[in-house]
Amino acid sequence: MASKVIPWYKKKHVSQVKTDYAYHHTKHVVKQQTERKSSSKSVSQEQAQATEAMAEPAYTVPAFRQRSADETEEYQRVATNVGKGLAVIQEELHRMRIATKAQVESLEIQREAKAMMTRRVDLLEEIPRMPDFLVALRPHTVWVKTPVKLLCTVQGNPRPIVKWYKDGVPVDPLRIPGKYKIENKYGVHSLLICRCVARDTAEYSAVAINQHGTATSKATVTVKRPAEARESCQLGLVPHMTEIHASKLEVSLLDRFPVSFGVEGGSISLVCTMVVIPDLPNVPPLAQWYRDGKLLKPSKLVEMALGGGTARLTLSHLAKDDEGLYTLLIFTKDGTAEHSAYLFVSDAAPSTPGAPGAPMSVKAYDINSDYVLVAWKPPNTVNEAPIIGYFVDRCEAGSDTWVQCNDAPVKVCKYPVHGLSVGHSYHFRVRAVNSAGISNPSRKSDKVTALDEAESERLKVIKIEGKYDIVIKDDDLEGVPSAPGKVVATRNTKTSVFLQWDPPKHLKNLMGYYIDGRVVGSKDWFPCNHKPFKHSRFVVHGLIPGESYVFRVQAVNVFGLSEESQESSPIAVEPTLTTPSDPFDITMLSCDGSSITLAWKSPKHCGGSKITAYYVDKHDADNLEWKEVNQAGLTERVCTVGDLTEGNFYWFQVQAANLAGVGLPSAPSESMKCEAWTMDEPGPAYDLSFSEVRSHSLIILWKAPVYTGASAVTGYFVDMAKKGSSDFVTLNQEAVSHCYLQVTGLEEGATYVFRVRAINANGVGKPSQRSEPVCAKALPGTQEIVAGVDEETGDVFLSLEACEICEMSKFVWSKNYKPIGDCPRLAVSVKGRTSRLTFTNPDKDDLGKYSVVVTDTDGVSASHTLTEDALNTMLELSYAIRHPIVPLKHGLSYEILEKGHVRFWLQAVKLSPSVSYRFVVNDKEVTSGEGHKISHDVATGIIQMTVDNFTRSDEGTYTCQINDGKAKTQSSLVLVGDVFKAALKEAEFQRREHIRKQGPHFSEYLYFTVTEDCNVMLACKVANVKKETRFNWYREEEEIVLETPPNVMSGACALPIPLFSRKDQGVYKAVLSDDRGKDTSTFDISGKVFDDIINAIAQIAGSSASDLVLQCTPEGIRLQCYMNYYTEEMKTVWKHKESKIASSEKMRIGGTAEMAWMQICDPSDKEKGHYSIEISDGVKTYTRTFDLSGQAYTDAYEEYLRLKAAAFAEKNRGRVVGGLPDVVTIMEEKSLSLTCTVWGEPTPEVTWFKNEQEVTSTEHTRVTFDGGKFASLVINKVTPEDSGKYSINVRNKYGGEFVEITVSVYKHGEQIPEPKLGQPKMATPAATPAATPAATPGATPVPPRSPAPPSKTPTPTPSKAQTPAPSLKSPTPASTPASTPVPKSPTPTPKSPTPPRSVKSPTPPRFMKSPTPPRK
Repeated sequence: MASKVIPWYKKKHVSQVKTDYAYHHTKHVVKQQTERKSSSKSVSQEQAQATEAMAEPAYTVPAFRQRSADETEEYQRVATNVGKGLAVIQEELHRMRIATKAQVESLEIQREAKAMMTRRVDLLEEIPRMPDFLVALRPHTVWVKTPVKLLCTVQGNPRPIVKWYKDGVPVDPLRIPGKYKIENKYGVHSLLICRCVARDTAEYSAVAINQHGTATSKATVTVKRPAEARESCQLGLVPHMTEIHASKLEVSLLDRFPVSFGVEGGSISLVCTMVVIPDLPNVPPLAQWYRDGKLLKPSKLVEMALGGGTARLTLSHLAKDDEGLYTLLIFTKDGTAEHSAYLFVSDAAPSTPGAPGAPMSVKAYDINSDYVLVAWKPPNTVNEAPIIGYFVDRCEAGSDTWVQCNDAPVKVCKYPVHGLSVGHSYHFRVRAVNSAGISNPSRKSDKVTALDEAESERLKVIKIEGKYDIVIKDDDLEGVPSAPGKVVATRNTKTSVFLQWDPPKHLKNLMGYYIDGRVVGSKDWFPCNHKPFKHSRFVVHGLIPGESYVFRVQAVNVFGLSEESQESSPIAVEPTLTTPSDPFDITMLSCDGSSITLAWKSPKHCGGSKITAYYVDKHDADNLEWKEVNQAGLTERVCTVGDLTEGNFYWFQVQAANLAGVGLPSAPSESMKCEAWTMDEPGPAYDLSFSEVRSHSLIILWKAPVYTGASAVTGYFVDMAKKGSSDFVTLNQEAVSHCYLQVTGLEEGATYVFRVRAINANGVGKPSQRSEPVCAKALPGTQEIVAGVDEETGDVFLSLEACEICEMSKFVWSKNYKPIGDCPRLAVSVKGRTSRLTFTNPDKDDLGKYSVVVTDTDGVSASHTLTEDALNTMLELSYAIRHPIVPLKHGLSYEILEKGHVRFWLQAVKLSPSVSYRFVVNDKEVTSGEGHKISHDVATGIIQMTVDNFTRSDEGTYTCQINDGKAKTQSSLVLVGDVFKAALKEAEFQRREHIRKQGPHFSEYLYFTVTEDCNVMLACKVANVKKETRFNWYREEEEIVLETPPNVMSGACALPIPLFSRKDQGVYKAVLSDDRGKDTSTFDISGKVFDDIINAIAQIAGSSASDLVLQCTPEGIRLQCYMNYYTEEMKTVWKHKESKIASSEKMRIGGTAEMAWMQICDPSDKEKGHYSIEISDGVKTYTRTFDLSGQAYTDAYEEYLRLKAAAFAEKNRGRVVGGLPDVVTIMEEKSLSLTCTVWGEPTPEVTWFKNEQEVTSTEHTRVTFDGGKFASLVINKVTPEDSGKYSINVRNKYGGEFVEITVSVYKHGEQIPEPKLGQPKMATPAATPAATPAATPGATPVPPRSPAPPSKTPTPTPSKAQTPAPSLKSPTPASTPASTPVPKSPTPTPKSPTPPRSVKSPTPPRFMKSPTPPRK
C-alpha cells in the first residue's frame, strides 16, 4: 500500500484525498472527451495505439543452470505459476498505460482551453508537487528458486528519485551481482529479485523523494518451500517466535496501554481493547506478549487474559525484573498488529530509611553437586549511600525458611553457595547492604537442583579479603566499567526526552546502564530506570511538560556501578519540532457571486512551534489542478477568495506553516457553488471552540456569522447531541446575544458535539458545522483561577497555574470572553507555569467574568467571576498592605501580678528586631527606670511595662506607640473611675496576699467535698508550713478536737462530717499558725452552701439508690429504697399514681441512714397502684418505681394479715416479766426462794420443774402463784440433793415461755464453788418487795439476765452499703418483736410487753418473699 511520509494523525485523510482526486479527474476526462466533436478517433482506437507504442516483449523465465529431468519438471511447473502472476502484472501495466495516455490527452486539452481564454497558466508538469504513488506495491508469495518482480508507479514534480529497501536496509544490486535488477521505464519502477530463497522473505519498500517531500510504498514478499508449506507461519514476518497458526480474523487495536509506572510489591495491568471481525466467542484472536523481545508465558506472577474485545496482561507482586518494553502482538488476517510501551518499576519503601533498593535478575550458574554460582544485577543508587556488599540467602524448594549463606557482605555480584545437599532443589535471593541498612530481598531465583554437570568454561577461584571464594570467569577480572561518554538529550514528546550517550571505553562484561535525572535548580537526583538498560539510547518518560532537566548515566557490571558520566545540557520537555498537521472543516461563510468567504479550523497539532501562516489553494470543475489563492501567508483563519465565476463550483484546501515548514494540505472541501446569498436569515456561525471543560460543564464559544442576512443578528441558539447521534437538543430556550454559552449538567466521561444557529428578525439561519467531539472530563491536575492580593505591593490580581504548558504556549486573558488586549487598567505577567492578571486601579468597572486560555495545550483554561463583595474584601486587604500597620493580637491591657505589681502589655502578630516603641501615660512619656520596667520579646510579639507601686496617682490614660519598619500602630487603655478603683483594689489585695504568704498560709481556702460513702469533708490546702506549725478546727468558735491531729506537712487537711444533716449547720473555721504568723479560713455551712452539700449528697445517693423493695409489717405494707446515705433534708418525693404523697396516719414517710421508706397502714384496695420515689439533686432527678397491684398486692396483703395476727399473739402470750436469776449458789440449811413476775392475757398457767420433773408443792418445797402475777418456788433448808436445774413454764392459749435456773448447794465451811464459764463469780438475786417478800439470807443468786428474744421474721438485709441501721433522727413506726424489741422492765407494761428472752415461740413468724426482686 502507498502512503505519504506524514504524521500519524494525518493518515486518515490520505485515502479521502486520493478518492476525491481520482473522482474529479475521471469526471473531467469524460467531459473533455465528449466535448471534442472534431476528434476522429475513438477511445478504443487511442487505447490500441497507446498499447502498441508502449508495448515491450513478454517476460520469459531465464534458464539459470542445467537441470535434471525432475528439476526441469518442477521448474516448469513453478514457472507456469509465476508466468500467470506476471501475466496479471502485464494486464495491470497495460491498464495503467492506457490511463496514462488518457491523462496526457486531458492535459493537452486543458492547455488548449487556457490558451483560448488568454490566461497564462502553468502546465501540469511544471506545478511543484511532492511524490505520490499512483500504483502501489502489492505483496507476493512465491516458491523458492523462482524470481519475483515488484512494480509501482510514481508521480511528482520534479520527477522523484525512487530508492528500494529491504527491511529498512537499502537494496544494493552491485553487492550481490545478478540478485537484484532495478529498472525505471515510463514512470513505472520495478525491482526484480532473481531466484528467491527463504532469506528473501522480508518487507520491501519503495521510497520516492524530491525536494517537496517523500512518499513510501511497502509490500511483503513471502518465499515458501514446497516441503514446508505448513511452516509458512515461521517466515520472516514474525522472527524469533514460536510456532503459531495464522488467524483469519480482522483485528483493529483501539485503546492502547500507555507508558506505565509501578512499585515493587504492587500489581499492574496492561490493557488493550480491540475490534474483532467476526467476533466469535469460541475463536479468540491469537495474541502474544513480549518483554524486551522475549516471549512471556503464564505463571503465578504473569496472568494473561484475552476475550470480550480486551487483551490484558496482569503482573502481580511486581519486582524490578519486570521493568522493560512490553509488546502485544496480535495475529490478523492481513498480518500482525502490535503495540509497545515501557513499564517502569520503582523501588518499594525500604525497611530502613536510606537503605538501598533490592538487587534483581538473580540467577544460578555452574550448578554442581556441592556448590552453585549465584549472580545478580546491582540496584541503582541515586541519593542513597554507596553499596558496600550483598548477602545471599537460600531456601529449599517447598519451604519458606531462608538461610543466609555468607557471614559478611560480598562486594561483587557473584557468589558461590556451598554446603548444598545433592539432589535437593533450591531458590536463592540477594539483599544489598549500605551504611544505612539492608535492602528488601530480591525476587527469588528459579528453582535449581544441586547435581554435577560438565564444566563448559574455564573458571577461576579468587580470594576476596582472604575469606570468600568467588568463582569468576577469566574475562571478568577487570573491575567496574569506565564511565559512559557524552550524554545528549533531545526533544521527544511533551512528557518525555530522548537520550543518547557514548558507551564506556572499557565495557568489562557490561550488564547495562542506569539513567538518573534531576530538575534544573534542584540538587536531588531521581532514577529514570530501575533495571539495567542494555542499549545506549533511552526514552525518559513521566516528565513534567515545560520543565527543564539534566541527565547522567552509569554503566553496570558484576563489580558494581561505574562513575557517573558528565551531565547532559539542560533540556526543556517539549515535543519534537515538526510541521503542523492539516487544518480541517473548511466552511463557506458568505458568497456575493464573485467571491467566497471561507473559514477553517486550526490544526490539531502545531508541531511544537507557533503557526505563522496559512495558505489556501483552489480549483474548479474545469481545472483539477490546485492553484494558490494567496502568495503571502494568512494570519487569520478566515479568507475571502475573489475573482470567481458565478455559477461555477469550486474546491478549496488549506495548509498551515510554522518554523519547521509548510504542513500537509487539508482534505479538499466540499464543492462550493459561487452563487450570491440572498436569503433573509443569517449565515452560519463558525469557529466553534471549547473552554473550561470539566466533568459536568464546559464553555462553548463561536464567532458571529459573516453573512448577517436582511437584518442584524440578534442572538444564537446552541444545540447539543451525544457523539454518534443526530438527535440535537437545543440548550437555551431564549437566544443569547453573546458568542458563548456555559453548558451544565453533562455526564462525566460522555462525549458530545455541538452546533450553533444564528437568528435575526427574519428567522433562524442554517446551523454551523458540527463541532469537534468533546469529552466531559477535566485535564489531570487542572487548577482554577485564584483571586488574591500581592503581599508586597498590595496589587489585586487573578492568577492561574497551568497544569500543562509548552515553549510556545501563551496565556490569553479575556473579560466576559472577549480578549482583553492592551488595556491600561490591566497588566498580564507570566512566570514559569503561572500567569497573573493584575488590576492597576480596581473599581466596580472591573467586575465581571474573567477567563484565561493557555494556547498550544490540550485545552488548559479556567474562569473566575469577580464579584463586588470579593473586590471590596481584596481592596481592604490591599489598603492594609499599602498602608501597613503593625497588626495586634491583643490591644493594650493590664493585669495584676504578685506583690501588687501592675503589668501593662500588648501583643503584636509579628515584630522585627528593629522595632521601636514608647509608653505614654497622661501625655507624658514613661521610660524604664525606678518604679517602671519596660521590655519586649520579638519571638512572642509582646511589649510590656510593669509598675511596681500602683497607687491613686496612677489613674489616667495609658498609650503604647509602635514603629516597625514602614508599619506603625498604637493602642490606648483608659484606666479611670470604677475601672481604676477595681484595679487599685486588686493590686492592694495582691500586696496583702504577698505578705500573708510569707508565713504559713492557705494555698486553697476551705471547701467541701462529698465522698462516695456520702461523708462530707471540709478540706483545705496549706503551704509554707513546718513541723512546728499548728492547725486547729473550730465550729461556732468552739474548738473541734480530732482523734488524729491534722498533718500540715502533707499540704492538705480535712475535717470529716459524717451523717451530715441540718444539725451540722454553722460557721467552721481553720486556723494555721506558727512563730511566723497566722492565717485563717472560714466556711459558713448555711443557706445556699448547705443546699449545695445536700444536693451533692443527693447526687451520690440517687445514683446508688436501689429498686423499691416491698416489706410487710404488722402495721401495714412498707416500700423501702436502699442507698448510700439518706437524710430527711434531701429533696425526696413519694408518689402514688403520679400524685404526691404527704406523710399522714395512713401513709407514713420516714427513713434511716441507709434507706428511705413509705408505709401504708391498714392497707385497702384504694392503696393499690403504681408507687415511685424521686430523689432530686437540683439538676437531675433519680426515680425508682414499684407496681403494687395484682398478685403483688394480694400476696403483700395476706402477709400483712399474718404478721398482724402473729404480733397480737406475741403481745398476749404468757411470759416471765422478771425476777429470776440465771444461777443461784446457796449454803445448805438455808432457805431458797425463787420468785418472779409473770404476765399473759388470759392469765397463764405456771408450772415448775426440777431436772425436767414437775415440782409439786410439799412441806420441803412450796409452790405458790399469787394474784395471777407472782409465781414462787420456796425450798426450806436446802440440802445438797436440792442442787440441780430448775425451770418455770408460763403458758396460755397464745403461747408461753420456759426459763431455767441453775441451783448449787454447798456445805458449811466449804469454799464457794466457782461459777461456770461465762457466769459471774458471785451474784445476788435482785430483790423486790413484790418478787421476794421472804428472801432467805445466805442465797447468792446471780443477777437475772434479760436477753432479747431472737427474731423469727428478720428484715431483709441488703448489701453492705444498704444495711439498715437504727436512727434517732427519723420517726419509726410501731416496733415489732421482729424489728425493734424493747428492753425488759421490772414493771410490766400490759400494752407493749417485751420479754427479756425467749426460749420457744409457739407460732414462729415466717418471712414473706417480696414480689419485687431484691436490690442488686
